[in-house]
Amino acid sequence: MRRRQRQLTELLDYEPAHFFTRRIVRRKFVRRDHPYAAPIIAKLHTLQDRCIVAPGLLAAIIVGKYCDHNPLYRQEVIFATRHDIHLPRQTLSQWMWLAADWLRPIYEHIRTGVLGGGYVQIDETPIEYLAPGNGRTKLGYMWTCTRPGGDTVFTWHTSRAASCLESIIPPGFRGTVQSDAYSAYPAFVREYNASAGCEAITLAGCWAHVRRAFFEARESAPRTCGWVLRHIGHLYEIERRLRESGAGPRLREATRAAQSAMILRRLRAALVLLQPRQLPQSAFGKAIAYTLDQWPALERFQADGRIEIDNNLVENAIRPTAIGKKNWLFIGAADAGERAAILYTIVENCRRRGINPHAYLRDVLTRLPKMKTGQIPEVTPEAWAKAQKPRSEPKAAA
Repeated sequence: MRRRQRQLTELLDYEPAHFFTRRIVRRKFVRRDHPYAAPIIAKLHTLQDRCIVAPGLLAAIIVGKYCDHNPLYRQEVIFATRHDIHLPRQTLSQWMWLAADWLRPIYEHIRTGVLGGGYVQIDETPIEYLAPGNGRTKLGYMWTCTRPGGDTVFTWHTSRAASCLESIIPPGFRGTVQSDAYSAYPAFVREYNASAGCEAITLAGCWAHVRRAFFEARESAPRTCGWVLRHIGHLYEIERRLRESGAGPRLREATRAAQSAMILRRLRAALVLLQPRQLPQSAFGKAIAYTLDQWPALERFQADGRIEIDNNLVENAIRPTAIGKKNWLFIGAADAGERAAILYTIVENCRRRGINPHAYLRDVLTRLPKMKTGQIPEVTPEAWAKAQKPRSEPKAAA
């Protein structure tokens, strides 16, 4: 009889994560000629003396909260009920402080890079925090800065005032800040330029917010709003083609001058004619006023190929924090916001680079105790992602 081939069936399975103890054995030595001298023992390169957390566990807790939006109290319950490991949430919180302190140099390096390119997008999102003695929460803000094509950095402040930007934007900054129409941004730019004695910062607007305003006003003026939205759609269609072709700043600037400029002129002329005919308090009237009030900032993108048409990149970076606060509701204290800003920055830049945040954090937290300050640029998410790419093998000689 002929033996038939075996049939192979593959099933995708899963094995839950588990805890284990990592033991580090270090030998002690005593000099023969000085037997009563203190023994010599190898250095212990750990995150903190007499701390039981290892980099892998610390990375898992960070990813659980700041990437998977799992609050510490839920992780405490999961560890106890599924693994019989009892770790109080106070201990988990202290470990987050430990991780933020170790990752701060990487955070500062990312921050310098984001704000050192001459073009940055900025937005802010409210997050509640506990205020001891008040019996309630107060409202703080996570300010987010993004360099298109680069990294993102979060900064925590307990207010939304224009003065917060003084600590976010470095003193020697020269370039473009892109934002929504919140009044703090033009107020800061005016004061900054006045103190600099020149137009050091130019403000760029966001067409996504304009499109949103007219979309919400469709019921009050459906035909006219539709006409405006079609013209805005033409602007976005030009941007889509440029993005798909991989156009650089010079080509983007030339294409916008040839195609987008005439759409902008037609749109502005129409809005100027329509404004006197609309009730100022109507949805359509407010949308027109909103657009014309910031028109110089809105047309800034056509004169500079580096500038995006909208602020969507920074809003996308904010989205994980918005999802997270629905689960953990508020930050434990005002100073804990700084810790969250550091850890959110690291996790978000891992996401942008398409790398596994747990693998990155476990590797970096293992290496940091043995590294020098000058080696910090080697362990940023950008540098780490490049190091993980397989090197191309040299071509064989012909």
